[in-house]
Amino acid sequence: MEEGERDDGFLQVLRALRDAARSVECGEDGEDGPALRALLALEAGADDLLAGDPELHPLCRLLATIRALSSCVRSTAGDEGGGVVGGLRARCRRCKARRGIARAAGGVAAEIQAWADRELAARLVAALREQDNARARALLAELEARLLGAGAAGRFDARLQDAVLRHGVFGAVEARLGDPGGVGDGCAAAALALVRFNRDVFVGPVLMGRAVGALVSTAAASHASPAALRALNGLVAAIRTPLVDELHARGELPRLVALLCAPADQNSARAPAALELCLRVAYYGRREVLDALLAEGLVKRLLCLQRTVAEDAYTTDEDEQQSVASAVACFAMQVEAGQGLRPREKRAAKLEILRRVREAAASPAEEAAVLTSVLWGATP
Repeated sequence: MEEGERDDGFLQVLRALRDAARSVECGEDGEDGPALRALLALEAGADDLLAGDPELHPLCRLLATIRALSSCVRSTAGDEGGGVVGGLRARCRRCKARRGIARAAGGVAAEIQAWADRELAARLVAALREQDNARARALLAELEARLLGAGAAGRFDARLQDAVLRHGVFGAVEARLGDPGGVGDGCAAAALALVRFNRDVFVGPVLMGRAVGALVSTAAASHASPAALRALNGLVAAIRTPLVDELHARGELPRLVALLCAPADQNSARAPAALELCLRVAYYGRREVLDALLAEGLVKRLLCLQRTVAEDAYTTDEDEQQSVASAVACFAMQVEAGQGLRPREKRAAKLEILRRVREAAASPAEEAAVLTSVLWGATP
C-alpha cells in the first residue's frame, strides 16, 4: 500500500472512531457493544498511539474516564443481592456511570473530530504542494464537505478554523486556483466554502490575493468548466459590494460580460452561470459599476443571448431557460431592486437601459417585446 493510501486509511479510521463515540454518546451501543469496545481498544493502545502528541492528552484522559466508568458498570451489575436498598444503590451507581460514559464519549467524538481536521488540513496542503492531484481532489472534496457540514450545524467550530489557519490551507488552495482539471475546480469550491464558513477571516485574503483574478481568468478560458463561475457567483453573494468594487477596480468586468455571448459550443454550460453572475453584480454594484457594464455593451450581449436561446436553447433546465430568455428584463429588475444605487440613480439607469434596447434591437418586433418586458417586468 502506498503512503497516500495509508494516510487516507488513517483518516477513515479516525472517522470510524468518531462515529463510534457518537453512538456511545447517544446510547445506541449498549453496555458492551462494538462501539464501546472500539473506544476501549483505543484507550488500551493510547500509550503507543496518543502519548507523543500533547494535543491528544485530553483525548487520553477522556478514554481513561470511559474505561473507569465502564468497569464501574460491570462491577455493579451483580450488586443486586443486598436487598432493596442495596439494589437501588447499585442501579443508581450504574445510571450515574452510564451518564458519565455518554458525556465522556461526546468529548471523545469532539477530540477525534479535531484530530481528523488537523490531519485533513495537513495532508491536503501536502498533496497540493506536491502536485499529487488525485489525492488533492479527494481531500478538497472532503474539506468542502466538512466546512459545509460545520456551517449547517449552526455552531461555529473554532478548532476547525484553527486547523485550517495553522496549516495554511487557504494559501495552498489559492496557489492552485486556475489549474486545469479537477484540482482547479476543487480549489474554487474549497475557496468558496472557506468564505462561507467564516467571512470575517477569509474575505480579506480573497480581496487582497490572487483568488479573484484566477477565478475570472479560469471562467473566461475557452472550454472551461462552470466551476469557476459558480465560485465567483457564490463569492459575490457572500461578500457583496466589496467584491463587486474589487472586480471593477481590477478591470475584470469586461471579461465577465464577454462570457454572455461567446460561441454556443463554448458557452452552452456557462451562459446561465455567466448571466447569474452579471445579474448579481448589477444588484450589488454602485453607479460606476453599472456604467461600466453598460459601456461594455451588456444590453446588446443580453439581447444576443436571448436570440440564441430562441433559436437553440442553451439548457434543458426550464427555470434557467426562462431566465436567459428574458435576460434584459431580469437585468433591469436587479438594477431596480438592487442595493448599490440610490432611487434617482435607479430611475436614470432604467431609462438608459431602455435607450440601449432601442439601439440594439434587431427589429421593431424585438424592440417592442423587450421594452414591454422591461417596463412591466421591473414593476414590483
